[in-house]
Amino acid sequence: MTWTSSLFARCAALAACFASLSPALAASQQSTPQLSPNAPKDRPVAATQLCIWKAIEIAQQPYVMQARASWPQAKQLYLGGLPPRHTFFVTALIVDSTARREQVFIAVDTIQGGNISGRIWSRIFVVSGYRLGDRYTFPEAELRDWMIANPDGSETGNFVGKFLDGYEPPSTCFTNSAS
Repeated sequence: MTWTSSLFARCAALAACFASLSPALAASQQSTPQLSPNAPKDRPVAATQLCIWKAIEIAQQPYVMQARASWPQAKQLYLGGLPPRHTFFVTALIVDSTARREQVFIAVDTIQGGNISGRIWSRIFVVSGYRLGDRYTFPEAELRDWMIANPDGSETGNFVGKFLDGYEPPSTCFTNSAS
């Protein structure tokens, strides 16, 4: 139930894609995601309490909708082939067998058949059964956000992440321990 790792991979921006590259080349992005040392620093939101998790879920919905609305264009950029040292990330919700939840970055390897596959690119703090670097596949319909990391540390997308950078959980979550 934390948000702590959801912004771990935070970094980068969109540059021009090579329209002439095939989807097969896009599917073979570099084996290690490239993150600029001057990328924006992660500002995790700890959501260890149910109250905080619920508040984040409600507050982020407009940004999730924005990410999903722009997803078709972002997907086409990826499938067209990103320039060298650019990395495509998406954000997914992982849930363990005890219903604990965590939002994480996935470094995308392939998008096909309505599914996104890649590697978890966030440190896992609450959910059990998952680790940084694990392979993960989920339906495009469950996408929460997307981001393209540029070598200069700028970013495009990351609508939810940018919102969460300034998010403060409601004070009632800290004063009402029953939540």
